[in-house]
Amino acid sequence: MTNANDILQKTLKIRNRSAELSEQIASPSVIADNKTWRALAKEHSSLQEIVEASEKLEKAISDKAACERDRDNEHDHELKAMFEEECEKLTKQIDGLCEDIKFLLLPKDENDDANIIMEIRAAAGGEESALFATELMRMYTYYAESHHWKMEISDVNETELGGIKEATFFIKGKGAYSRLKYEAGVHRVQRVPETESQGRIHTSTATVAVLPEVEEVDFEILDSDLRVDTYRASGAGGQHINKTDSAIRLTHLPTGIVVTCQDERSQIKNREKAMRILQSKLYELYQSEKDKEFKDSRRAQVGTGDRSERVRTYNYPQGRVTDHRVNVSSYDLEGVLNGNIDLFIDALILKDRTEKLESGE
Repeated sequence: MTNANDILQKTLKIRNRSAELSEQIASPSVIADNKTWRALAKEHSSLQEIVEASEKLEKAISDKAACERDRDNEHDHELKAMFEEECEKLTKQIDGLCEDIKFLLLPKDENDDANIIMEIRAAAGGEESALFATELMRMYTYYAESHHWKMEISDVNETELGGIKEATFFIKGKGAYSRLKYEAGVHRVQRVPETESQGRIHTSTATVAVLPEVEEVDFEILDSDLRVDTYRASGAGGQHINKTDSAIRLTHLPTGIVVTCQDERSQIKNREKAMRILQSKLYELYQSEKDKEFKDSRRAQVGTGDRSERVRTYNYPQGRVTDHRVNVSSYDLEGVLNGNIDLFIDALILKDRTEKLESGE
């Protein structure tokens, strides 16, 4: 019980802050300032899960204390046994709530509620890799649909056979980054390509990058640091083709980062999308440099986004998909490629949380 009370005490400051925020976001002066109101409302929303769990824990502790008093004052053996059983249930409930709150009190990734920018690139394996990249993009499309998230394509560079050399797209919805950030890395496919006459199994790879779409950044992108090129949008099979120079290529000269966007017919809209992607890439670069020392000491941490790490293998002959970071396999290859990847993501989230608890973060 001491442990439960200690955990409850840790949540009181958060509950007080939540109550304070409730008053502030109802203030007419704050409501009039949309930017401030949104920031306070976002903070308030982020605290609610802890507040609700804390209130449940407080009630369970109180109920258990009352139950123990009734048990100790009861002389009827049957009623005493009933109270004892109820006390045991409440103890289990308290233990469960304490574990939940421990997880909730862990420092959160500030980008967990962000929309994401996902990039998929064909890597080793030529055309087979490009075809695999197409299947990965379809898998994430289905996954986004199953979570009622919106997908918005920015740029797709297709091959003549329908594969994808590279693709950039947005996935918009609450919690998109919190789940899909674990998809970053090298995805490997093992299968017999249709063009393979000898029936030999080939191994190909595609890389996935996941960036949070940053709403506001602490740095300014100067016009003098940008080279802007326009060109005509194009694509295999006549897709994305138009007769004006609507496609945009932005080059950030200080870093060499290049971003292209050709999905919209309007040059202005393509530039807006490209700028959003560039902001997120610069943010990631800034964060990676800032956190390099920390990441070096935690290389095994899930979700570092190390592009050289082989994260998952899709084995067609065996109908098996294996995530190597958590050693979890599914024999429903078709289901996985249709977006059923929560089995892996849930295991990765649990591993991440467990490592953070053990490290005392």
